[in-house]
Amino acid sequence: MSADLTTVPGDVQGFTRAERMRQPLAGKVLEATADHHGVCIRPFMMETLDYDTGEMKYVGVPCGSTVETQCGPCARKARALRQTQCREGWHLTDEPDFTPEPATGQQKLLVAYRADLVAEYRQALAEGAETDAEELREAIHTADADLRNLGVRGKLPNPDAPATAARKRSTRRRQDAPNLPRRRVEKRTLGREYAGKFRPSMFLTLTLDTYGRVRKDGTPVDFATYDYRRAARDVVHFAALIDRWWQNLRRCVGWDVQYFATVEPQKRGAPHLHAALRGSIPHSVIKDVTAATYHQVWWPNHDRLLYETDRLPVWDHERRSFVDPDTRHALPTWDEAVTELDTPAHVATFGAQVHSKGILGGTPEAGRHIGYLTKYLTKSVSEVVQQDTTRQREHADRLHAELAVTPCSPRCPIWLRYGVQPLGARSQTASAHCKGKAHRRTTLGLPGRRVLVSRKWSGKSLADHRADRKRFVAETLAAAGIEKPPQNPSRLAWQKVRPGDPDVPPRAHVLLHAISQRLTWKTEYDRALLAAQPPPGGDTELSATPHAA
Repeated sequence: MSADLTTVPGDVQGFTRAERMRQPLAGKVLEATADHHGVCIRPFMMETLDYDTGEMKYVGVPCGSTVETQCGPCARKARALRQTQCREGWHLTDEPDFTPEPATGQQKLLVAYRADLVAEYRQALAEGAETDAEELREAIHTADADLRNLGVRGKLPNPDAPATAARKRSTRRRQDAPNLPRRRVEKRTLGREYAGKFRPSMFLTLTLDTYGRVRKDGTPVDFATYDYRRAARDVVHFAALIDRWWQNLRRCVGWDVQYFATVEPQKRGAPHLHAALRGSIPHSVIKDVTAATYHQVWWPNHDRLLYETDRLPVWDHERRSFVDPDTRHALPTWDEAVTELDTPAHVATFGAQVHSKGILGGTPEAGRHIGYLTKYLTKSVSEVVQQDTTRQREHADRLHAELAVTPCSPRCPIWLRYGVQPLGARSQTASAHCKGKAHRRTTLGLPGRRVLVSRKWSGKSLADHRADRKRFVAETLAAAGIEKPPQNPSRLAWQKVRPGDPDVPPRAHVLLHAISQRLTWKTEYDRALLAAQPPPGGDTELSATPHAA
């Protein structure tokens, strides 16, 4: 009898090594099962203490990632929630009510108490009683916390007066920018109604200016002439430019325009904005506002690097400032550098390409545009900006190299390389390396929020929309006789798990428990949906065989 060379001795199943290597690992099957049932595959552990029973247990909390490659269930859930938020606010017919409630007597008493504390605090400072002043400062912070617990929004004035008055620059428009009509903004968020029943809204797209001709794959036709410096600075200041655009639009049309917008990168790496806008505005007005909008960056000049990474300014402990490594002269502070400015360091503007379109609510077209708005919310910037070819990788490298030396804020340590001390400079910033997301290659300057929603969009916050979903499920279950009593969050104390805690259950056990729990919930919900449906035919004959008359 010839030996079977396709099997390995002891392999009772008859699989070759290559066949066994192609079999999925148990951990990957577990993650795929969790993903299929909508269970977070990267939960982080928290320890809870029940004050009523004294019971302590470990709970797996969803990671909440918005990137599908990191956690598909959490990312898809976040995207669905954003779609709900966009849909509910896009074609509202009634004004959201944001009328603040009147101040309560307890709030007034606490504010009066805080006013006395501030007066005593300033008197203690004037008399040099540092110990009393420190105690009064703590009492003021406690009063502010109590006011927040009583439902007071915003902040009261800081008891410490600012050392220097904030510098105010002229608001006079640039001569090279067209003027816009300016109207008093009415306290309304709804657009015009047509024919007594139609209230259309809009979908628009804004892009940044061109920095040089590009190919279809997003790479420059000529790398040498492509303006990477302006591209990097426009990316860093894109959020401020968008804010200025909304301000100009509201002042131009004369009412409080509301929006749901998403920021996405183009193939060339520059961001552009897709926005659902409530109400209808002429396309000519949109174009005029876009052409007249700019953002001036009043930062010190940062066109030429003065220090390299191997020769950086050093921290002088006696002066408590950075000095030149050779001359030992102190570098100008941020306030000193800004005071001497006569011209802005950069002016960000939009490109000429503007797209706007009217959309009626409740139509299939509105649903398609909501899907388009949220299409890339589950993808990271590095996934949207393709870097498959050599040219694409070289383009991303050049843009990242420019972003690596572009300051992202007044506190950015990169300012040291330009001979300016950043705002709030400390000895820890001596490396001149900024950990901000704007300088990472994976973000290419798009570190901020990918979704921008105005405050009066739907009359609800994202947490309110999440609570609406939970309330709907609870009411559906209650209608079928499945009661889910609400939990009191004050009875539980949450804390992070200590590193190396031996009692923490393995991740596989947490996923298995979450999958089992999710299957139970789904069974209950499906049963509630079946109970809510009317029987086939209603009150008509239910028998398949008709009875004789």
